[in-house]
Amino acid sequence: MSGRGTPAIQALDRARVAYVVHEYDAGAPTAGGPKAPHLGYGERTALALGIDPGRIFKTLIASVDGRLVAAVVAVDRELDLKALAGAVGGRRAEMADPAAAERSSGYVVGGISPFGQKRTLPTVVDAGALAHATILVSGGRRGLQVELPPADVVRLTRATVAPIAR
Repeated sequence: MSGRGTPAIQALDRARVAYVVHEYDAGAPTAGGPKAPHLGYGERTALALGIDPGRIFKTLIASVDGRLVAAVVAVDRELDLKALAGAVGGRRAEMADPAAAERSSGYVVGGISPFGQKRTLPTVVDAGALAHATILVSGGRRGLQVELPPADVVRLTRATVAPIAR
């Protein structure tokens, strides 16, 4: 199944940004399954693609003082909610309800992309992303990642860059 039709891929194409698509079977044994049931979704993605999990970034939706914010952090790190709140001038942050995240983004949890969201959210990219020549983020569905320079992620999402991972 090609990911070319996802809103994320369409947004990248409209922006004329160079990217590489990485597709994999999100339910395959190499993506975790019985061989690695203890791994989280992001770590299974890294295993399936044979890529360092520090280069694969997840897009999480949080609520900061009642408004939704997108946070982009490496799959091998945790989102520091206090740091996220500070990065957007807020006081308190908590993870958004998954249904609210899906309604806002137009994507299912596990496939939320920072690109092509139904409702554009303030976005914060973890500063650690800039240490890599390229990073991978969701292409808009489970089993689809796009690889591009972190500076393009920041530019296209108009993100703030801050240390929001621990």
